[in-house]
Amino acid sequence: MTAQSRLLVFTGSYSEASDPGIHVYALSEQAGELRLLSETSGVKNPTFLHVDTEHLRVYAIGEMTTAEGAKAGEVLAYAIHPEQGELTLMNRTQSAIAPTCHVQMDPQHQYLLISSYHGGAVSLVSLNVDGSVGQMVDSKQHSGKGAHPERQDRPHVHSAFFSPDGKYIMVQDLGLDKIYVYTIDREQHKLVLHREVSTHAGAGPRHFVFHPNAKFAYVINEVDSTVTFFTYDAEEGSLTEQQTLSTLPEEGFDGENTCAEITVSKDGRFLYGSNRGHDTIVVYAISEDGTLSTVQHISTEGGHPRHFALTPAGDQLLAANRDSNNIVLFQVDQDNGQLSYTGKQITSPKPVCVWPVYM
Repeated sequence: MTAQSRLLVFTGSYSEASDPGIHVYALSEQAGELRLLSETSGVKNPTFLHVDTEHLRVYAIGEMTTAEGAKAGEVLAYAIHPEQGELTLMNRTQSAIAPTCHVQMDPQHQYLLISSYHGGAVSLVSLNVDGSVGQMVDSKQHSGKGAHPERQDRPHVHSAFFSPDGKYIMVQDLGLDKIYVYTIDREQHKLVLHREVSTHAGAGPRHFVFHPNAKFAYVINEVDSTVTFFTYDAEEGSLTEQQTLSTLPEEGFDGENTCAEITVSKDGRFLYGSNRGHDTIVVYAISEDGTLSTVQHISTEGGHPRHFALTPAGDQLLAANRDSNNIVLFQVDQDNGQLSYTGKQITSPKPVCVWPVYM
């Protein structure tokens, strides 16, 4: 961060190609206000983004139609112009044989990992030297089913996250109650399965986060509204389950709920997760041994919080409510982890991903 840096917020959403789907905002941290800088159209359902701050790039997933008329996934590369807060399309390519839901960049800037929920597969897409997208060089198709007869009738790959050292990739398959651990064969441009880690039956693992100490890891389980804590062996690339607890209050709610996003505070003391249905952020305290205890449930001031993010300083949280078309700003008490609604929010169409970064 330099003296000239400002906090930009990049958002992805559900949208038709003719409508703006990617928005860039400036966030005034002191005033707690978002101001729209630019919006980008030309892509259908750019629901998830990955921002490369080092090289001023944004990678967005999208939905395309193949020559045969089938729905497929594509990935697009944009150059960021931080002074104006604008994006310029570099190029785009097919990324999966079915629509996609998540994109993650290789720490070595050589590949993108693309997750396809409907296709039940994880794809490897090459990156060119200039940061533009190359081509899909590999895809791993999962097979089987889980315990839930409707939600887990087939594979549903939901996300892929690199280990802190970049050696392993944790791929969450909601449909199979498994976390697949892959490595990349960089000579052959292939994904190599290293091991499989099973969650409890009916969990539905969705998103994953490592603790800053690189020894703990947490997965939020969409189907049964839980969070599972694992210890992580960096040498073996193995996860060992230690604790699972609910994301919902013990009393007072009996409606339908599914979970979405999860993150850890930069000091490693608190964990945050989102509930869709209960429409809250749950806050946990992280003990020294990594176990969790519930601190708070707070309304997201909207419906279906598909995604949220802490600002780089960690003192504010942005919650993206897809069904109420709003992005809401919360203050973070960094002493106790608790959130408080600032009274500040903006209207944003069907937000699904929110990514605040200094530029």
